[in-house]
Amino acid sequence: MFKKLMLAGVAASMVAAPTMASAAPQQYREVVRQGPNRTVVVQRGPGYREKTVIRHNNARKWARGQRFDRRYATNYRQIDYRAYRNRGVYAPPRGYQWVQSGNDAVLIALASGVIGAVIGGAIR
Repeated sequence: MFKKLMLAGVAASMVAAPTMASAAPQQYREVVRQGPNRTVVVQRGPGYREKTVIRHNNARKWARGQRFDRRYATNYRQIDYRAYRNRGVYAPPRGYQWVQSGNDAVLIALASGVIGAVIGGAIR
């Protein structure tokens, strides 16, 4: 009698196991690509594939002597120093140019990309 009860319990647990696994679908996140300011995440599960782009707000703090990389600059563009004279931006020396990174004006060397000066909050 005891053997029959044990056999029935094992059989019932084997039948119930697949239904419990299908009731809770497995979902996981897989990082597909990471960049300086974004991460692309693909969520996969049974029957669907969703792509999510996560933007990071990593405002880079520039300092004199660092190498400037425009991939890390927010709102990157070359600026005309004459438009921002009253905020401390002066004429760049030969071989340098002013660029915008966020609200900062950054003086970079054209040949090497080394930062010569940073004026914080010059551009609004």
